[in-house]
Formats: sequence, C-alpha cells, structure tokens
Amino acid sequence: MLKNIENYFKKHKIQFWLFNIIVIAALLKAFQMVAYPETHFSEVFTKDNMRFLFFGKPGEIGGLALTFILAITSIFFSFIIGSIFGIARWSSIKIIKIPAILYIELLRATPLLMVIFWVFFAIPVFSMAFFHTQAHVSPTVAAIIAFTLFTSAYVAEIVRAGINSIPKGQFEAAKSLGFNSTQTFIYIILPQAYRKMIPAFVSQFVALFKDTSLAYTIGVIEFFRAATIINNRLYLSFEIFSFVALVYFSIAFSMSKFSHMLEKKVEKQLNA
Repeated sequence: MLKNIENYFKKHKIQFWLFNIIVIAALLKAFQMVAYPETHFSEVFTKDNMRFLFFGKPGEIGGLALTFILAITSIFFSFIIGSIFGIARWSSIKIIKIPAILYIELLRATPLLMVIFWVFFAIPVFSMAFFHTQAHVSPTVAAIIAFTLFTSAYVAEIVRAGINSIPKGQFEAAKSLGFNSTQTFIYIILPQAYRKMIPAFVSQFVALFKDTSLAYTIGVIEFFRAATIINNRLYLSFEIFSFVALVYFSIAFSMSKFSHMLEKKVEKQLNA
C-alpha cells in the first residue's frame, strides 16, 4: 500500500518526503490523544509563539531564521577552509602537510560542545594577552566560528579522500597532454574529485544543521533555544518539542533527499 502511495506521489511530481511528514504528524497526534489526552496544541500554535519560534523577538533575528543563518554561514566558510586544509593534507610538502594534520586531528578529536565553549571564552583571553584589549565577541559570532572550525576539519578529510579516489592515471594522462602539476590539479583532478564528494558534503552539512542546536549553550536564541523559552513559560513539553522535532526532521530529510538526487545525477554524468 505504501508503495502504491509513493508511486502516486512520484507520478504527480509530489515529493515523497511530504507524505512522510504527514504520516509522522498523524502518528504524533494519535500518540498525544492516547497518552496525553489533556494536551493543548492550540496554546502552542499562537501567532506570537510561531513568530518567536521562526523569526525571534521583534527587531532581532532569532529562532529558525537564526538557525539557517548559523548553518549557511558556517557551511560557506567551512567549505573554503576545509578545502584548503584538505588539499594541504593531501600535499607531499611537509611544511604545509604537518600543520594541516595537526589542525584536522585536533578538532576531530574534540567534542563540538568543547569547541563552542573554547571559542566563546578564549577569544577575550587571547585578545587581552596579545593585543592588551578586551575583545567582546557576540554568542552568534562565536557559534559561527566554532561550527566553522569543527566542520572544516571533517570537510578537509572529505576533500582528501575525494582527491585520493581519482586514479593515478589521470595525472599521467594530463602530463602527457602538456599540463603542468598545477594545471592538472586545478582543471582535471579537483573537478572530478568534487563531483564525487557531493554526497559526503551534504551528509556533513545535514549534521551541521542539526548541531546548530548546541549554540543555545552560550546564549544564542536559535530554534531549539526559542522552543525551550516557550516551554519554560507554557510547560507543554510534548507539544512544543514534537513540533520542533518535526521541523528538524523535515529540513534534514529534505537535504538528505537532495543529496540522493545529486548523487544519481553525478553518477549519470560520470557514466556518460
């Protein structure tokens, strides 16, 4: 039966993840009616609560909007920094390879929560030690820096693995055509490697999107923190966090489906 429904959605060009969201919402509602018959979703889904959840306080950016800002900004910078360190680690030049290895291994061995705290509290300390001035970094900026540093270490490993996946014959073929090492790497190796990295990139960025909820620990009022504030006022944990989980799922699942779509497209291009 579910297969027939999925085929119907595909036939009418409707994304199947919409059906999954509807099913989960229905299951949550059924569970609520059985286990918590006295719950009141209407108290949660008010105009003010939804505005606070999705956009934050009037005049400020918060809630889900801030979550997207944290994720998109961190993804952008971690992709650039991770690519640089990934290429440096792949390189045979020790003067750049060894620092890249230390950077990658240190951050991959450190819990993200520790990185967030370290960035938030270390920047003022270092600014006083080296510049003799007290630098005040906002929690949002500190969170972006922490997410960027942490994710770039994983992106670097993805880049290194992607480059290593290219057959050595590609280098030899490019050399026989008159390309030097730099031209070979930029115009032949990297384009092929990045196409193979797309699924791994998307998976890592989905994880980053979910990890943005940890920013609440330093006072960032993103989506999860906004939901916690509303819950502290209404004491309706089931209703609020069920809705939050559904939103996180719908976004993460959409990104995952997008990854599968890109993966199939890349496979067709590589096999063409």
